[in-house]
Amino acid sequence: MDVGSLASAFAGAKTAQVQIAVAAKMMRMNADSQAAVAQLLESAQQNGAQLAAAANGLGANLDISV
Repeated sequence: MDVGSLASAFAGAKTAQVQIAVAAKMMRMNADSQAAVAQLLESAQQNGAQLAAAANGLGANLDISV
């Protein structure tokens, strides 16, 4: 192999290494965002359950006379 072929192969290997690192970072970011969405949905469900429990009978004895 000549020097040009070796340099080209080395540059290609470095490019592939960078692409793999970027793909791994994106996968980690995607997993982190999915976990955050799941946590947000769980919190919303808990808050919704609390609001539903509080709404039972809310305003039943409301006096609106003037």
